[in-house]
Amino acid sequence: HHVEKTLQQIRDGGCRAGLTLNPETSFDLVEPFLDKIDLLLVMTVHPGFGGQPFRTDQMHKVRRARSLNRKLDIEVDGGINADTARLSIENGANVLVAGTSIFHSKDYAMAIRELRGE
Repeated sequence: HHVEKTLQQIRDGGCRAGLTLNPETSFDLVEPFLDKIDLLLVMTVHPGFGGQPFRTDQMHKVRRARSLNRKLDIEVDGGINADTARLSIENGANVLVAGTSIFHSKDYAMAIRELRGE
């Protein structure tokens, strides 16, 4: 795997580069690249199936990434609702991906306001 080379090629193309951690992936695999990425996506569900429950056991990855790189965008995807959005932000996330909690709502705008804590 040529992660570092690939990240550099992405940046050379004028794009922001990021890496994703699936629930079973150790944080140790991305730690060496934290200063070379703009975004770390922490999956709190297994990708591909909407509506799965949020895995709080993944928050340690968010906390650790935030403690090591204050400028990094840390995105959390999976099981995001008003409560898990707040938990994710409290642990250091600054980008959230919400699908089911918005699209299964009768009022999309209200669902988004709830995610924002408004």
